[in-house]
Amino acid sequence: MKKKLIIIGPAWPLRGGLATFDERLASQFMQEGFEVTIYTFSLQYPNFLFPGSTQYSEEPAPTNLKIKVCINSINPFNWIKIGNELRKLKPDFIVVRFWMPFFGPCLGTLLRIVKWNKFTQNICIADNIIPHEKRPGDTLLTKYFIKPIHRFVTMSELVNKDLASLTTTPSTNIVHPIYDTFGEIITKDAARKHLQLPLEDKIILFFGFIRKYKGLDLLLEAMNDERIKGANIKLLVAGEFYDDPSFYKEIIQQYNLEASLFLRTNFINDSEVKYYLCAADFVIQPYKSATQSGVTPLAYHFEKPMLVTNIGGLPSLVPHLKVGVVAEPNPTAIAAGIMTLYELGETHFLKHLCEEKKKYGWDKLTAAITQNNKQ
Repeated sequence: MKKKLIIIGPAWPLRGGLATFDERLASQFMQEGFEVTIYTFSLQYPNFLFPGSTQYSEEPAPTNLKIKVCINSINPFNWIKIGNELRKLKPDFIVVRFWMPFFGPCLGTLLRIVKWNKFTQNICIADNIIPHEKRPGDTLLTKYFIKPIHRFVTMSELVNKDLASLTTTPSTNIVHPIYDTFGEIITKDAARKHLQLPLEDKIILFFGFIRKYKGLDLLLEAMNDERIKGANIKLLVAGEFYDDPSFYKEIIQQYNLEASLFLRTNFINDSEVKYYLCAADFVIQPYKSATQSGVTPLAYHFEKPMLVTNIGGLPSLVPHLKVGVVAEPNPTAIAAGIMTLYELGETHFLKHLCEEKKKYGWDKLTAAITQNNKQ
């Protein structure tokens, strides 16, 4: 008989990187012979807690996945109902995503109920344990979530250390698998024509939701550096504002950067992602704080050299001067790093990128999840 596995986390009709990850993980488990269902949220965030324009995808539903839209993050009666449903179903594994303390009460209650069947292994993929943007009660909510987990999988040594400060529950750290669901690499010219970008310009890319901790302000200030201006380098910003846009617009106006920017500050649908990555010369991640980043495996898939700041788990994923450049998180160092990328050129990094990306298979994640050391 096939082993049953449930993934609890974002999936279609929700949008974003976590949903993409969960759907790709489900596909991998199915390839390996598991019977897989994703239990996703009927209500993920109340609207007042969600900073974007919409939580829902415009893309069609995946045709090969079983997705049950049923978990209400703020309704305790729902938690009990779904917990009892999963307890009776007795899957071999439940793989639950945890990325912010807000979900601690919902997921912690649900998994406590499941644990009563004394059969199912509750495995958590922990994206963050200590959130980037801290709020009162975070630690209490996280500790409540942790209690019914049998084992953790992390994708950053920093998250592993944060976890060890709260629990002795076993944890395995692996690299974030490559996002390989966004299509094949296309030529830079084809991508730029699709996006209506100049074919001959030097263009770097900031990609993803725009939040303070991701450091777009540092990158904008770096764009005012005389070296960047002298090289006529342009910045493509692709992603939706999850912070007040006026903060960034003031920097743009202060330094008269309008002519150096291409702003595509709407949500980037999955079907459009390849065009943005393939259009860029380099991917820039100027983070002020980080555990890991989904942009890094995306850059690996499209074989784009990158700049990351010397923060959290980012440098360990980007060997300096081989896959990209590691810079200190300040505008001067970021500008110098961008110049180094152009001085070395894309072809310098390509061999190392192709070799390094071999480490990032989804089978390594499934193996970490299903290893047999249930407590």
